Parts: sequence; C-alpha cells; structure tokens
Amino acid sequence: MSSLSSDVWKDICDKFSNAQNLTDVESRKDPENDPFRSKYKARELLREIYCSLKSFEAGDGEEESGGESGEQRPTEEPVDRQREDVFGQGLSGDSTAGLRAAKLGAVEYYLGVNHIDTEELSAGQEHLMNCMKLLERYRVSSENVSLFIHVRNQLGILWAGRDETETAQGFLETAEAIYQRYMKEDGSPPTDMTEYFATEEKTHQERSKKFELAYTHTMYYLAQVYKNLGQTERAATYCHSTLQRQLQLNQYNPMEWALNAATLSQYYITKGRYMEGRHCLSAATVISGLAGEVPSEAAAQESETESERREQLRQKRAEIARCWIKYCLNLLQDSKKLLEDNIGELDIDRQEELKRARRLEEEEEEKGRKSALLFGSEDTFDLIASLEEKVHCFFPLDFTEARAVFLVGQNYVTQAKEYFQMDGYVTDHIEILQDHSSLFRSLAFFEEDLERRCKMHKRRVDMLEPICNDLNAQYYLLIRRQLMFELAETYNEMMDQKLTLANRQADSQSLDNHSIKKFNHLCASSAKYFQMFLDSLRSPEGKLPEHLEEEVLRPALVARFRVARLYSKLICSLPSAQLENLNKSLENYKYVVQYCESHPEATATVETELELSKEMVGLLPLKINRLKARMAVNN
Repeated sequence: MSSLSSDVWKDICDKFSNAQNLTDVESRKDPENDPFRSKYKARELLREIYCSLKSFEAGDGEEESGGESGEQRPTEEPVDRQREDVFGQGLSGDSTAGLRAAKLGAVEYYLGVNHIDTEELSAGQEHLMNCMKLLERYRVSSENVSLFIHVRNQLGILWAGRDETETAQGFLETAEAIYQRYMKEDGSPPTDMTEYFATEEKTHQERSKKFELAYTHTMYYLAQVYKNLGQTERAATYCHSTLQRQLQLNQYNPMEWALNAATLSQYYITKGRYMEGRHCLSAATVISGLAGEVPSEAAAQESETESERREQLRQKRAEIARCWIKYCLNLLQDSKKLLEDNIGELDIDRQEELKRARRLEEEEEEKGRKSALLFGSEDTFDLIASLEEKVHCFFPLDFTEARAVFLVGQNYVTQAKEYFQMDGYVTDHIEILQDHSSLFRSLAFFEEDLERRCKMHKRRVDMLEPICNDLNAQYYLLIRRQLMFELAETYNEMMDQKLTLANRQADSQSLDNHSIKKFNHLCASSAKYFQMFLDSLRSPEGKLPEHLEEEVLRPALVARFRVARLYSKLICSLPSAQLENLNKSLENYKYVVQYCESHPEATATVETELELSKEMVGLLPLKINRLKARMAVNN
C-alpha cells in the first residue's frame, strides 16, 4: 500500500487505536440498557479502515481478495482448507501483496470478533472466514503467523459454542500445528496484529509474549474440546500445560488459576496419580494466596466492591479446600482397597509386602514423575514445595501414616465449613459432613483397637444423625436417603465390632447386661435407619413399589438383607421376642429371594446377598420350628 500518504496512514492508525480503546476500555462503562454502544462505535471505525484499505488497493490495481466489510456475502463450508501445508505452498507472506492481505485480514478478524461480542454469530463467522480466505494464498511468515493462529482460535471458540466440537477441533489443531512448525523453522518473535496499524513497533519481548499468549489460548481451548470429546487424559495434559504457560507469562487471575489447578487435581486423583494431584493442589493454595487477604465483614458492609471480593475469595478458597478433602479421602480409600483382605480387614502380610516395595521404589518414582510437572516461578516454587511436604502422596500403610493424611483432610473440612454453612448451603454443607464421616471411616480401618474404632464410628453418627432427623423430607429426600443408609451402615459396623469383641470374651467370661443392652441398641438403631430408608421408597399411599428403580435397586435389596441379618442377631431372653425377631428376619430374606425371582435382572446386583438369603430361607424355618417346639414344651 505504497500509495498511502503519511497523513492518511496516521488517520487509519488513530482510528484503529480508538477502536481498540472502545472495545477494551470504554465498553466496560456501557449502560445496561445499551450494552454494546462502544462496540458498535468500534465497528464503524473498523469498517472505515477496511474501506480505506480497499480503496487504495483498488487504486493500485490489485484484485479483490476478500468480502466487503459492509455487505457480507455467504461463505463456503466452515472448514480449514489450509491444513495441508501453510508453510510450503502459496505466495510469500512477507511480500507487499502478502502484507496487504494480512492487514485486510486483520480488519476482517477484528470485525469478526466484534460481531461475536455483540452476539451476531453468523456475521462474525463470515468475517472470520473472509480473513481465512485472504490468507489462504500466502505462506506462513513472521508477518502473518500471529493472525493465522488468532483467527483459528476464534473460529474454534465459535464452533465449540455451537456444540460443533469436531469442527472446533479442526481449527484449533491447525493453529497448534502452525505454532509448532513456526517455532521449529523460524522461532523469531513474529509481528503482532496490532502492529499492522501502529506507528511504532513492539519490542522483541513484547512480541514474544503476545505470540506465546495466543498459543496458550489455543491450548486452553483444545483442553475444553478434548474434554467434550471424552478424551480426558489429553484434556488434562493440555490443561496442565496451559496453567504452566500462564504462570510463565504472568498472565492469569490468581483465583481463577488456582481453581482451575484444583479442579485438574481431581482428574489426577481419579487416576491414582496422587503426586500430580498434590502438586496441583499445593500450587492452587499458594497462587490463591496471591489474591490477597479476605476483606473484613466491616469493609464488605461499607463497599459493594469489597463485599463482592470477600464473597469471591471465601467461596473459591472453600472450593479449593473441598478439593483437598477429596485428595485426602481418596488417598485413604485407595490405600484401604490395597490392604484389605476378603472380609474387609487389614491384611498384615500385604501390608509388609507394600512397605518393602515402597522403600525400594519411592525415591526413583518421585524424581522421575515430578520432572515435567512443576508449576511455579522463582517466587512461588519454594512455597509450593513446602506445602507439598505437609501431606503424603504415597499410600498410607499403617495407622500413623493414615492419621497424618486424615488430619490434613479434617483441617480442610473446617476451612470448607466456614463458608459452606448449613444456613444457605444445605447441600454443600452436608456433602462436606459426609466426606468428614468418610475420612473417619477410612481411618478406622487402620485402627487395630476395636474400642477406639467404635469411637470413630460414633463420631460419624454424632455428626450425621442430627442433620438427618432435622432435614425436610419433602425438599431433601435424596440427601436424607443417603444419610439414612450411611447411619444404618455405621451402626451396623459398630455392631459387628461389638460382636467381635463379644466373641473374644466368650471364652473367658459371659456377656453382662450392659454389653447386651449396648449390642441390642446398635442392632436396633441400624435396623431403624435401614427401615427408614425403605419406608422413604413408599408411595404417598404408603405402598412399597413393585418395581425398584435402578438407582435404588441395590441399596433397597441390601437394606432388606441387612435388616434380616440384624433381627437374627438381637439377643433376647424371652423366647416369644426371639421368635418374633426370627420371623421378621425370615420375612426380609424371603423378600430378597422373591424379588430376584420375579425380577431376574436384579440378580446380578446382589449376587452375594441373594445366595446367603436363599440359604437362610432354607435354614431359618428349621430354627423357628425348634424354638416353637421348646416353647410348647415349656408351656
């Protein structure tokens, strides 16, 4: 565009600068009843720039190479036709014609983004595709590579927003390939698009940061695309790399970054990759601290801005605390799975075997897996490492190690409950209590002393029982069912442990009345909550469903089986009471058998319980008849 005079060119640059200011700054001040006022003004300036550039192009005798900015014509199919070789084919991107096309393409790009921002998606797509068409004749160069990537990023976002995930994937993967090949073959900091309409060039450092940030966006959007495609491992890898790059470029919001890192930790946890999960959570905690102190209540009352900031910081830090709880809970639960025998108790031989293996493998594994996963900068690296040292990432193999993990989790329970209180956050608060209960349950597995183990389960009852009984059954039915079932199982575990203790004492002494009363109380309490769960399945008329829905099928049949077992365990001195309990036990065992006979598809969900129920349906009538015979003789 050699025919542009310096005055005309300065006018174009001024208009572009004003358009950028309207878009980035002034638009934030637009009134609610006219939210796009500044962006519409910016659009008019961009159109004027486009017309000026086109008029000089026509004066130079160049061919039309893009759509008019005012009247958009329909574009071809939204596919990336330059995926084959944008480096080796076409005209030079650094030529006069190539630079002219890049400038026109940049205006089309900014017009496309403008229309998308104002919710005119079809028009935005047309402008972005026009930008693609302008560039397709030219090879990638340092002058246009940034535009090549930016336009594909925007098209990727656009199509992802329409749930056209594979179309979005195509644009974004091409952007990624362009970046990688450019860095391999050239690598110099490329011209930024804003420099097309600026009187001063950016420094190499500024160019490099802008370019790297564009690619960081590519990786971020690809992470979302892969997640939506169900490619979770690939999504996690891209998310991790995005977070690393944001820290390196110092381009991030501390709380958003921290929450993303904490969320990523949950993926690693589900895959058993606790080292990476711990690293993400430690980094999340450290980076969230960079957002500053939580404003006081007094400050929040005086300022709406401080009130919003207080709410945001407290909520997001509480959410990070909840991620820590899940880390500790899953670590304990996975360790329990490794260590338990076929009856759910600690396998001592397996424990010793794992301890020997860990001593041999731990050091090498930690070095190898951490090398490529570290977050942080010079300012934060030591803080992150220090926090990591406070909690294990290896499976706890004895009570001391398990307790250390438990205490970390319990500390984060306290932090999370400070924000997610019962008043206002009922569901969240109860979920945190359930996690706290599960922490106690997991720790109890490692405790060898049965009395102390019972006390841990009693803590679970104390935290869940009042909530269960106070919750409104109409509004919180599903949560109440969960709590009923957990309370029933907790009392059942306590009963089993008391039974084990009783069996140990049987050789040396008989059970006293206090022990019998305690045992029966645990049995009755467990049966009560299982029955409450079953009663919650009744219709408004009080009838139990003939067909159990899939989500309650196993819990309902297991509850019946447990109730049957509990009634048979009650210790009674009166034969009549014993007979009544045995009949109730038989009735519930029969229900399990008969339901599975009439609903064969249910058999697979309760194979073990069904087998035992059939056995008891055969044995209990004999026991009942013997008891009746004794009662008849005594009478």
